[in-house]
Amino acid sequence: MFGGTLIKNSGVDFGERMLNAAVTQSIRHLFTRSDEIDVQIRCQPASKLLQGEIDGFKMSGRRLLIRKDFWVEEMSFETDAVSIDFGSALTGKLRLRQPTNAIARVVLTEAGINHAFTAELVTQRLQNLDAPELTSLSGGEPVSFSDVTVALLPANQVRILAKVSLPNGEIPVSLIATLAVERRRRVVFAEPQFSADQVPENLHGVSKVLTNAFAEILNNMVDLDRFDLDGVMMRINRLETHADQLIFSGYAQIDHFPKQSQG
Repeated sequence: MFGGTLIKNSGVDFGERMLNAAVTQSIRHLFTRSDEIDVQIRCQPASKLLQGEIDGFKMSGRRLLIRKDFWVEEMSFETDAVSIDFGSALTGKLRLRQPTNAIARVVLTEAGINHAFTAELVTQRLQNLDAPELTSLSGGEPVSFSDVTVALLPANQVRILAKVSLPNGEIPVSLIATLAVERRRRVVFAEPQFSADQVPENLHGVSKVLTNAFAEILNNMVDLDRFDLDGVMMRINRLETHADQLIFSGYAQIDHFPKQSQG
């Protein structure tokens, strides 16, 4: 179910209004849910629309849900010139004649990140792990991490807490790391450090081993290729933490728009 969509139609002709509606509808289908989407078409002179040529469009959205579990607080992108099949817009759908590039900005909240750690796509990668450094602590049994909590800190740092159940009891895991970008598509937890103040002193030894293993697992998880929207490939140039938000800036390559909303 989608929320309201805001479209600024003042002063534009019928063709631009129709194209605005088609672009908005196509972008809606990128998400499981969206609270607000705003699309603005740039096309001067307007007659270029008949040839399917526009100068570009700008999209901004709020409270967007991707794959049912991943909340994006804000997302915006502004494209280069776009070549479209104008006939497809007449049917309310949009087809690109060729891929287009866009400058992109994505804002996640601390709450949204923590919700993502409850998603099956994430939790399944934290369960039944059999790395030797883990099973050596569990009597050879697979080990699972649970109750993951993330706190965003200044200077691109993040504190992550979790729990592990071992035969001799539940062990807390605690680390502080610096968020960084690798090859423009992976978010890595660089320079992870065991945070002793979050763990009882008598558990420091085993918790430190678990924390180091947990950091390695996290560094193999956040690859944007696993979260690409249908037809849209995202790449990150930089990221920064600001209060309870994690802000990404980069670019997107839009190959096509989906026919149905993503589940």
